[in-house]
Amino acid sequence: MNPLRAIGLKLVSVALFVAMSALIKASSDAVPPGEAVFFRSLFAIPVILAWLLWRGDLSHGLRTRDPVGHLMRGLVGSMAMGASFAGLALLPFAEVKAIGYASPLLVVIFAAMFLGEQVRLFRLAAVGLGLAGVVVILSPRLTALGEDGLDRSQQLGALLVLAAATCAALAQVFVRRLVARESTAAIVFWFSVSATVLSLLTLPLGWRMPGPVAAGMLVIAGLLGGLGQIFLTSAYRHADAAVVAPFDYASIFFAIAIGYWAFDEIPGSRVIGGALLVIAAGVLIIWRERQLGLARGKARPGMTPQG
Repeated sequence: MNPLRAIGLKLVSVALFVAMSALIKASSDAVPPGEAVFFRSLFAIPVILAWLLWRGDLSHGLRTRDPVGHLMRGLVGSMAMGASFAGLALLPFAEVKAIGYASPLLVVIFAAMFLGEQVRLFRLAAVGLGLAGVVVILSPRLTALGEDGLDRSQQLGALLVLAAATCAALAQVFVRRLVARESTAAIVFWFSVSATVLSLLTLPLGWRMPGPVAAGMLVIAGLLGGLGQIFLTSAYRHADAAVVAPFDYASIFFAIAIGYWAFDEIPGSRVIGGALLVIAAGVLIIWRERQLGLARGKARPGMTPQG
């Protein structure tokens, strides 16, 4: 266990994913979202294969006992990517990241609904706090009169990013089922494969041949996505999830900096305030999970920690 190394790897993965999203946003005028999903998924595959080969885990990483589970996870995950990429074209960069923070909160709800996990009052209150933050962020977009009047495209963008967060949360539920029977390497690899194949279903919606600059950005986005997944996976090998997970929220700082530098965007007070509420809720849930884990470890047989 090496917590400092884990945190460093996590921060690198966060920076890589934010850079990937920035490249997708920058190329959004050149290709539709389904085509962006194709590039993102396809060019992550060679990076993942090289990583598995380097680890000596190639044959194990390609083996699966649950192809249907991978397909379902790929379907929902591809929908999350497509909706998120579409939202990036319509909303400010930092705002997309802030709305996306709803995903881990929704995982708590979906885990209770579909996996039978117990959710007690503390976590329900934290989820409520986080969802209130999401409402604060979304409110100017979803009301009839926003700060600058009704903007249909930004309204659609907000709904798309919220749908992406919902699909991403459902994908995590599928991942929780897969980890019981599948290796992490297999989950990472087959997601990229399934997302690549499923993205081809959007061909009839009008793919376009990108220019050299846009194509280069999309290829780099795919490579960065693959690298980000590797750094993320490696981070959780060196420390508990409760130590590593809160650093997901560092992405808002990267997103604000890139949004200002690359897209001339400055997030409003509602986005910052709502994001802080969502981050606080997420950190509370992670902290509570850690406390319950420690309590379960110390509890005598037959005793269950309350929380």
